[in-house]
Parts: sequence; C-alpha cells; structure tokens
Amino acid sequence: MFQEERLVAIVDFLKTNKRISVEQICALFDVSRDTARRDLVRLEEEKRIVRTRGGAILPSNPHEIKDYSNRLKIVSEEKSSIGKVAASLIYPNDRVILDVSTTVQSCAEHIKNIDCTVITNSINQAEILSSKSEIAIQLLGGKLQKEHKFLYGTSVIEKLSEYHVDKAFIGVAGISERGLTNALEEDGMVKRKMIQQANQVIVLADHTKLGKTHFFKFTDLQDIDLLITDKTPEKSFLDLLRKYNVELLIADIEDEGDE
Repeated sequence: MFQEERLVAIVDFLKTNKRISVEQICALFDVSRDTARRDLVRLEEEKRIVRTRGGAILPSNPHEIKDYSNRLKIVSEEKSSIGKVAASLIYPNDRVILDVSTTVQSCAEHIKNIDCTVITNSINQAEILSSKSEIAIQLLGGKLQKEHKFLYGTSVIEKLSEYHVDKAFIGVAGISERGLTNALEEDGMVKRKMIQQANQVIVLADHTKLGKTHFFKFTDLQDIDLLITDKTPEKSFLDLLRKYNVELLIADIEDEGDE
C-alpha cells in the first residue's frame, strides 16, 4: 500500500474510532513503527490529525457553525457593543436591510423605535422588531433554513431586486484579503444580493473574524463601505482596509452599559 492510500485509511479509521495508536497502524497496514510515525507526522503537517502520546486523534472542527439558538446564548459583549454602534447609524425615514447574523441581531435589538423600514430574511430579526411600533418590517419570503431560522432561495433574491435601500447591515464568518466569507452558500447568495441593493454597505464583525477566510465568498472588500468591529486591527489589516477605501469604526465596549 502506498503512503497516500495509508493516510486516507488512517483518517477513515479515526472518523469511526476517534483515536488510533502507532501499534494499531503497524498492525492494520503491516508497517514498521518508524513508517507509522512518519505517516502521523505527515498527517499532522497537513493539519488532518492531532498527534497524541503514542498515536493520534482528529482535530476539533474550527469551522463548525453552531445552530442559531446556541449562537444566541453566546452573543458576546463585543457583539452587543458593535450592534449598538450600528443601530446608532439608522435614522428616521431610513430604509435598511438586516441579514441573519447574531451580530446584526444585536443591531436590531438596539434600534430605536423610529419611523424607518427594515427589510430582512431573518425570522429572529423580524420578531425582535415587531415590538417597535414605528418600524415597518418587510420579511422576505422563501425557503426556510430551519436550523438558523432564515429564508433563502430564488424568491428571496428576486424580491430583493425590487428594493433599493439606504444601508445594508451584513454579518460575516470571515473578512480578509480574499473577501467576505461565510459558512452557508444559500445565506451567502442572499447577502450578495443585499449588498447590491444598498447605497451603503456596513459590515459588523468582532475581532475574531478579521483576517479569517471561511467556506463561501459572497463579495469582495471593495464592495463594502464601513466595517464596525470591537478592537483596532493589526497594521496589515488596516492597510488592507485603506487599500479598498473601507472606513473603520471601533465600538467602545466600556460604553455598552450606558444608554
């Protein structure tokens, strides 16, 4: 058996059995301990395993996205402060789009009860805003993504094309030189259309998203106008924002309790 075949087999074994020892590799593939160790070194270099004393386990999945309800339980102080700053940019008579992210939900929670129009594909955002009598809500109809509670599909995108708004507030899983990315393609396709329909595109992202690239790219940095985050980024990231003429707002967490 060639090494590449062995490496695939080792990973498959781990998916079923959670861990593997050097002795098991030797027995399963009839190889020496030195060969087994070389296989583990190679897999570790490719970030496909985590080596342990005498063997290996699979790495935890850094890109696993918790369902919406679980993510709401861990909405951080940082996200709340970002949402508060974002909400302060919504004025009477504005027409705005809110996407489905938990950081944008923090924005919805902080919007004052003013005469404005909000377009969203998020069931949660619509529910939060429904208690604010002056805000008109347009909930986009489409196929329901049950786990994350948003509507998507051709009907959502077609309906979005009929609107033109002042501002779109967009959440991301990652923002880097490769553009804006998220975990779910169906969500990303809707975000892309939202961005196209807005005069000003405002991205809400806590510091853990900066410099990161996730699964699906839905737009480029040059397509956004303003980034709101909670910490001053590294110089290389600031240079990237300047290159694409993206303005930056830093939310002050210490002021979060002040209303």
